[in-house]
Amino acid sequence: MVDNNSVEVCDGPLLKRLAAGGLNWLKKNQDMVNRMNVFPVPDGDTGTNMCLTLQKAYDAITTSSELAVSVVARTVAEGALLGARGNSGVILSQWWRGLAEALADRQSFDAAAFAAACEMAVKRAYQAVPAPVEGTILTVMRAASEAVHHRTGSGLDLVALFTVMVEAAHTALLQTPELLPRLKEAGVVDSGAQGWTFMIEGMLRSLKGEEMAAVEIGAVVSPSGWQNALLPDDEEGYGYDVQFLMRGTGLNVDAVRAAIAGMGWSTLVVGDERLIKVHVHVHDPGQPISYAIGQGVQLDDVVVENMQRQYQDYVKARQIRENKFCNPVEGVAVVTVAVGEGFRRMFLDDLGASCVILGGQTMNPSAEDFVEAVRDLPNTQVILLPNNPNILMAARQAADILTEKEVRVVPSRSLPQGVSALFAFSENNGDSDFSALVDIMTAAVSAVRTGEVTRATRSVTVDGVAVSEGQYIGLLDDRLVSTAEQANAVIFDLLAKAGTDKQELVTVYYGDSVTQADAQAVVDAIADGYPDQEIQMVHGDQPLYPYILSIE
Repeated sequence: MVDNNSVEVCDGPLLKRLAAGGLNWLKKNQDMVNRMNVFPVPDGDTGTNMCLTLQKAYDAITTSSELAVSVVARTVAEGALLGARGNSGVILSQWWRGLAEALADRQSFDAAAFAAACEMAVKRAYQAVPAPVEGTILTVMRAASEAVHHRTGSGLDLVALFTVMVEAAHTALLQTPELLPRLKEAGVVDSGAQGWTFMIEGMLRSLKGEEMAAVEIGAVVSPSGWQNALLPDDEEGYGYDVQFLMRGTGLNVDAVRAAIAGMGWSTLVVGDERLIKVHVHVHDPGQPISYAIGQGVQLDDVVVENMQRQYQDYVKARQIRENKFCNPVEGVAVVTVAVGEGFRRMFLDDLGASCVILGGQTMNPSAEDFVEAVRDLPNTQVILLPNNPNILMAARQAADILTEKEVRVVPSRSLPQGVSALFAFSENNGDSDFSALVDIMTAAVSAVRTGEVTRATRSVTVDGVAVSEGQYIGLLDDRLVSTAEQANAVIFDLLAKAGTDKQELVTVYYGDSVTQADAQAVVDAIADGYPDQEIQMVHGDQPLYPYILSIE
């Protein structure tokens, strides 16, 4: 039935093989699909959800030797419904349902029958979504189906027809950001569409006998401002993703759909009088679950996911992965860590760093992050600036791993120390050898004292200082030394304890929660209190810490 050039018909065993190919190819690339997941929620799990859905579908036929495509397709569709996860998984299950309906009573199918089945598959997928949005998996499914429909009269075999389908899907996939502004703002194609494209491409690869090695297709770009594009519209956040199966007799899918739709959004309710799959986004997960229990049905496969937490994890992972801003230079390179757009720009544009890895107090880069950054640079001599005590060990581990290059760590424990080290680097790079440069930067670090102002997240006593939750606290060189109800009181206490009257320069880095006017008022007050010192103000844009002080 299968040779090196063509496949004219597909029977049950071959359809089983195609389903396995689609699953395997999607699995190989599921991390990439997860990285693109921003619509309708940037929860980073579309690839995982589609894989779980397809895995359940394939599990239903894994031991099957059924010859008829009708039986195999129906079993896959039933398994997909049982295993459907997330919006993308439910839509995917309905695509298989439509395919199965079109192939009912068939022993096999040829190119024309498959094209007709694709039309029914797309119809069922659209019907599953109360308010279809273009630029998503639905758009790409439809474009691929239309492409094969237009070619059915040209004598193509299944390999050629699947090729047309995959090419049309890729073309439509690249257009999804133009149809859905949120995708364009986030710099991605639609993740569900990418996952479905991987599935049908895997089916084609299986037909052609090709290897299943992951590739980077439709790579993510990183426009500025993508974080803002993903902020939840609802002040309560993204809420919860609730999914479950309702089992019973005489179930009314339309009535269940109407009831669930009134409880939340992103509602998908599909099934029949015996089995209904419910998917909905809500702020109160108990509401849809209690409703289902009240219908006197059996509840099964209940899943409740905190989408706000998933969104936060997605943003953090993408920041670490993508925001390694690079500016290659000749000679010695510096890889540093920063959080806040102001610090990032200063390190790269003003002070000569070659690469900035996004990270800080609540988002510590790993040794692997340093290793990847160094290996991405052409330089053979590299200095690492961790700028945080919690990152220092990871930097040292990376230096030990990177035996192919000469890598040294300057033990900066704060962003101001990193700034001082990079000032020394920019002034001496080219005039000093590598070891001397490291020594100069290390000496610059030791000349800086760092004050950090933030709020206490809990009541505690540390180093003899009692703190109440919500109070402003001050850390001097990483040690808690001050607490007060007002930020200004903490700032002046830090300056006094740092011996500012004996220093020359104070730099106030204000964070993302502070206005320029408020920061200027703080700087003016410091200047009045310390008239003999030079006072500077910089918008670091750092989170969590309204003010970071550099005293040197």
